Amino acid sequence: MVAAHVDPPWDPAAWRAAARAALCAALPPEQLDWSGGAQGSLLGGIDLATLPARRTAPRVSSEFLALAGAVLCHRADDRHGLLYRMLWRIAEGERALLQRASDPDVHRATTMAQAVRRDSHKMKAFVRFRAVPGAEEEYVAWFEPDHHIVDRVAPFFARRFAGMRWAIVTPYRTALWDGQALAFAPGGSRGDAPAEDAREDLWRTYYANIFNPARLNPTMMRSEMPQKYWKLLPEAALLPDLMRDAGLRVCAMAEREHQAPRRRIPAAPAPAPVVAGTLDALRESARDCRRCPLWQPATQTVFGEGPSSARTMIVGEQPGDEEDLSGRPFVGPAGRLFARALDELGIDRTTLYLTNAVKHFRFEPRGKRRLHKRPDVAHIEACNGWLRAEIAQVQPERIVCLGASAARAVFGPGVRLTEERGIWRTREDGVRAFATVHPSWVLRQGDPSAQATAYAGFVDDLRQLVTA
Repeated sequence: MVAAHVDPPWDPAAWRAAARAALCAALPPEQLDWSGGAQGSLLGGIDLATLPARRTAPRVSSEFLALAGAVLCHRADDRHGLLYRMLWRIAEGERALLQRASDPDVHRATTMAQAVRRDSHKMKAFVRFRAVPGAEEEYVAWFEPDHHIVDRVAPFFARRFAGMRWAIVTPYRTALWDGQALAFAPGGSRGDAPAEDAREDLWRTYYANIFNPARLNPTMMRSEMPQKYWKLLPEAALLPDLMRDAGLRVCAMAEREHQAPRRRIPAAPAPAPVVAGTLDALRESARDCRRCPLWQPATQTVFGEGPSSARTMIVGEQPGDEEDLSGRPFVGPAGRLFARALDELGIDRTTLYLTNAVKHFRFEPRGKRRLHKRPDVAHIEACNGWLRAEIAQVQPERIVCLGASAARAVFGPGVRLTEERGIWRTREDGVRAFATVHPSWVLRQGDPSAQATAYAGFVDDLRQLVTA
């Protein structure tokens, strides 16, 4: 019997490494012991990593890998062995195993994955952050998951609440976000999170006013919001009274005289003026920008950030989905690829001033997703006053334009990115600048080799900042 060690037990990469080694060594499922946990990877002096390879690892479908990622988060002790048994069967020729829903292994794995996904959904719905007393923009939440889902769900909160520092404490694992990167620590207790904060009174007032007694369905409510989570929810204290009085409130609603709706169409707000002064004054003024229609569906204005004395200014196209939610530029997938390129070149991101030609997110809804939509020339022109004010305030020595929209905003109409990519030009104010592709363009190259080539060219363009 050979012990297979997976640490941490819910980590897909750790399980795949152990499963691949065992499979290449041609070890059948009955010869593996996955129950050793942290006690070690040796039984009888045999180490998986030292076993000679007798076969090559098979290729498995992305469907199996997704299933394995969910099943590994389940608390069941036999999950590692179950997945290896399925992997062994696939390697032995049962390529269509996952298509047989009635197979006992497939049925159990699917049931476990469903439980994990439901638990993940509950975590996203019922985590409640509370402000840390005496700390600015720091929040802590307590949650008790049924399964090992913290590592799986934490990236969702990092994207959704990228603009604040937070911690989610669970009995077995703590997720930490410092505004830049995720980290994990041992679990804690409910006392590690504040009992409540001042914002919860406002939330309870709001919840009491939007509660619709005519649509009350206690059975469905307890199914979707089990009572085990009520202790985490500020509004839970109101539920007994709201449910008790629901019948009376419905009767009162039915007996109330009909009132014609009163609709007031607000006057269009005046465009926010570009206020000269500090970057903070510009940022505050831009909060209420109404210079183009993009402010209406967007969450907020995403202004530039960085030191006012920055020697280099980076101008992108517009904020994306994560930037729109967090209020910070270059924190989404394209921003992370840009940060990776800077790291490779040894450029400190905190020394750069980062901004966009357009300050609001333009998108088109596609189901639950918001897909990026390129800004029009009118949007670029409407926002150009803010960009000019940023350049005048920072007074950079050089500007890098990421994408055609940024190049137009910095150089004016007529610039062709394909012809002038990577070529330094001097603006009328004496600032040197060049344009390159936007990192989102690199991400859109579907073929891995094409994406690698595009990324290498992007890094080569940015290398000019090192030699400048």
